[in-house]
Amino acid sequence: MPQGIVYKSTGSWYLVKSKNYFFECRIKGKIRLKDISTTNPIAVGDEVEFEMESNGKGVISDILPRVNYIIRKSVNLSKQYQIIASNIDISVLVVTLNNPITSTNFIDRFLVSCEAYDIPVIIAFNKKDTYIDKESDEIEELINTYKMIGYKCELISAKYGDRVDEIIKLIRNKTCIISGHSGVGKSTLINSISPNLKLKTKEISSSHKQGRHTTTYAEMFDLDSNIKIIDTPGIKGFGLVDITKYELGDFFPEFFEAKQKCKFKNCLHLDEPDCNVKIKVKKGEIYQSRYNTYLDMLKDQNIYRKSDEVSDSES
Repeated sequence: MPQGIVYKSTGSWYLVKSKNYFFECRIKGKIRLKDISTTNPIAVGDEVEFEMESNGKGVISDILPRVNYIIRKSVNLSKQYQIIASNIDISVLVVTLNNPITSTNFIDRFLVSCEAYDIPVIIAFNKKDTYIDKESDEIEELINTYKMIGYKCELISAKYGDRVDEIIKLIRNKTCIISGHSGVGKSTLINSISPNLKLKTKEISSSHKQGRHTTTYAEMFDLDSNIKIIDTPGIKGFGLVDITKYELGDFFPEFFEAKQKCKFKNCLHLDEPDCNVKIKVKKGEIYQSRYNTYLDMLKDQNIYRKSDEVSDSES
């Protein structure tokens, strides 16, 4: 039975690449029932098996096991989730300071999701050509914050190709997902990496400083240097799925290191005595913005499983 990789998903039809040929495929009804908690049973990046029909189109009959995936809460269906992409080697999160604004809360939520599925992240701080005076200082401070934690950061101008070559070096021979809010320059970055693609881009709305959606569905592209890029629709928010409150801190690398000296094994870094994470926050050794995001995420009941309500014990 033929196997291929899903390059595009529109919700009803899937574009599957197999042996350098593309096939339009639909899905067998039974696959829809395998994971009723997600709105899309098949995602871009999935390796699938499919059967050919007499009309030259295919029918996806099975999904091969995923190495990893990135998932978010569905916008319209509060109890359902959407798999953004799967089988990812590396992620590029495109961030802009104010055109549109990318909050540290959003950055941290994305980083936690990637940490949970062991996906390395490059943070591309885009539109460096637009920053002046205090803005330049602010973006440098953000970069230093995430570099100190251990994340790879690049200050780029996708529009003019400045430092894009550094991104190319890091994603060569990899399957890479490009994420970020609408308007941060994801499609512009992809065009800068591979100008022949000529993906559609739009200007930022001047009245609201928000991006306009140019990518409707996730789609994979083959670029030079054996790079596979997954372009995703702009993401406004990022919720976490199936992570308990006791696990959450482990996906903040600096928390995970610090908690080894917390008094309690299951320390939530809230009101517990002798919490090393809170001590480091107070000393400025863990950034307050990161701790604030952690507290905000801890309030999100969607990351909890009721069965995990257990009492702390001393280590």
